[in-house]
Amino acid sequence: MSRIVWIFWNARERRLRALWRLLLQLIILLFIFAILELVIFVPLERFILPPDPALKRFWRVSAGVVVFDGGLIASVLIAARFLDRRPLQDLGFHLDREWWLDLGFGLALGALLMALIFAVELAAGWVVVVDVFQGDVGMPFPVVIWAPLLAFVFVGIGEEIFSRGYHLGNLAEGLNLPFLGPRWALILAWLLSSSFFGLLHLQNPNASWISTGYLVLAGLFLGLGRVLTGELAIPIGLHITWNFFQGNVFGFPVSGTHFTQASVLVIQQAGPVLWTGGDFGPEAGLVGIGAILLGSLLTLAWVRRRRGWVALDLSLAEYPSPQQERIPS
Repeated sequence: MSRIVWIFWNARERRLRALWRLLLQLIILLFIFAILELVIFVPLERFILPPDPALKRFWRVSAGVVVFDGGLIASVLIAARFLDRRPLQDLGFHLDREWWLDLGFGLALGALLMALIFAVELAAGWVVVVDVFQGDVGMPFPVVIWAPLLAFVFVGIGEEIFSRGYHLGNLAEGLNLPFLGPRWALILAWLLSSSFFGLLHLQNPNASWISTGYLVLAGLFLGLGRVLTGELAIPIGLHITWNFFQGNVFGFPVSGTHFTQASVLVIQQAGPVLWTGGDFGPEAGLVGIGAILLGSLLTLAWVRRRRGWVALDLSLAEYPSPQQERIPS
């Protein structure tokens, strides 16, 4: 095999090398977004959205998040099938009893950690509750609140299958070189995918390099369940309720944005930005970092209790056949 062909093609695995798979997946994603813009958002803007500015923003943002993350999921599934030559299960979806229990743990963990963040800031006098059950788009609150809940379900699944499923997995396989081995390949893939996750939020409102650095830590936290169990159940559950409880239960900004005008609690934020994260939200504050550290310890404890051990799932760095079981090492 010529050297040029070797750069692009892995003869042993009979597929493109990891770098080109990752780049092509991004191209597929951009193509899907372009199609969605023409087919959905242009007609939505011109013919469907109501004239009221608040309602228009509500439906545009809600539909945009669902469609965006739906396209994200579709791009990963296409790339996994035709570029990676791997089944859906290998992205972290072995939907057995353990998977669903891990999902429940992740859902509970995200809600618990955000409740603790709120309790700490409330006790310190850094937040004041000024209203409850607010929905300022002319519809009843029980109706309005379902839109952000559905959107954050799509965000949790979409961002996790993209960052912790596709990126982390491909990076781990691509970096599994003789001088690194599977353990260091997985650790570097975990760090690199988390760094890319943080950089993706750099253009968010109120973002800074400090908030981006904190989001890299958040990415490592979200990836912890993946590298320990080989599955996406814990990261997906954690991501969904962390965002939903942050923005639409306790009224904090979510990574610099107020997703919709619907929140169980409406708060006024004060206190030192170093601790609270200010207009970016708890992820950019020391209270949020404390919650991430606590959540990491609870994740380690959960994995040990359910599986009897805590170890990196080194099979994530190996290209398996569809029938091959993942066994932690």
